[in-house]
Amino acid sequence: MARINFGPKSFITPEPVLMIAAYDENGTPDIMNAAWGGVSGANQITMCLSPTHKTVKNILERKAFTVSFATASTVTESDYVGIVSANEVPDKFARAGFTAAKSEFVDAPLVDQYPAAIECTLVSYDADTHIMIGNIVNVSADESVITDGSIDLAKLEPITYDGLNHNYNVLGSVVGKAFADGEKLK
Repeated sequence: MARINFGPKSFITPEPVLMIAAYDENGTPDIMNAAWGGVSGANQITMCLSPTHKTVKNILERKAFTVSFATASTVTESDYVGIVSANEVPDKFARAGFTAAKSEFVDAPLVDQYPAAIECTLVSYDADTHIMIGNIVNVSADESVITDGSIDLAKLEPITYDGLNHNYNVLGSVVGKAFADGEKLK
């Protein structure tokens, strides 16, 4: 196999397209798009977010946020809120066509257009490393993406970010069964 070297790049795949929402100082929903994040404990999520983001400032003020997953049907809106700053376009949430409901678990908005969300309280934020950690208080999902009592990725159609090619790709096809398929090789 011949390999081609690309040098040091931030290439982990899949990179989730996380839609992070919080209320601002006036109670208005705000949202940003981020790809650098994931689970970091049984009930924690860690993200790398610059302190210059209005959403980060809102989270630090409110101590709560929601994390939804961008989907195949929300690519345009999800990308828009990632390329436009709420520091410059304070109504970007509304301009994207988003509507929200207040989470019953944390002081943060659930974005109606995203059918699955993680509801979190802030644990810590380090402005030097940009590392934000949140406690997962609840995971909620719309009935439209549920099959047999679980979130169905084929119905959710979450997208991932391909940082090498600047593309969004959809997830969802099942290709195997975790903790079972490897049993064949025992």
